[in-house]
Amino acid sequence: MLKKKPTPHDGNVDTLIGAQVVIRGDIQFSGGLYVEGRIIGKVQADEGERAVLILAESGSIEGEVRVPVVILNGQLNGDVHAAERVELASKARVYGNVHYKVVEMNAGAQLTGRLVHADSVVTALPLEGLRAVEAA
Repeated sequence: MLKKKPTPHDGNVDTLIGAQVVIRGDIQFSGGLYVEGRIIGKVQADEGERAVLILAESGSIEGEVRVPVVILNGQLNGDVHAAERVELASKARVYGNVHYKVVEMNAGAQLTGRLVHADSVVTALPLEGLRAVEAA
């Protein structure tokens, strides 16, 4: 029997990866993807499409994630790139950097990595500029 699941913004979960499922390989999707099982590979949303990834408490992903809206409550080993929003629920365990525009982190969530805001741009000086700064 399926438990009640959180749903994407439009209320649809188009794809469910069950608790007993292990997928080895990359996944590209649009709409809502709910993961209770294990994915070993990259998870990426179709370019220009609305997409939401929900990782359940029992779920895990080993690989990079590139999805506009990411809701995590399981374990993720890899970097997250969320163009819109990332939610780290209380059981989330993330081992990697989280690139976000908006982030929500609940008490109990664990992040081993960096939070990187999408609008933060580091301007690198060319080597000549660096030498000029050191000489001044």
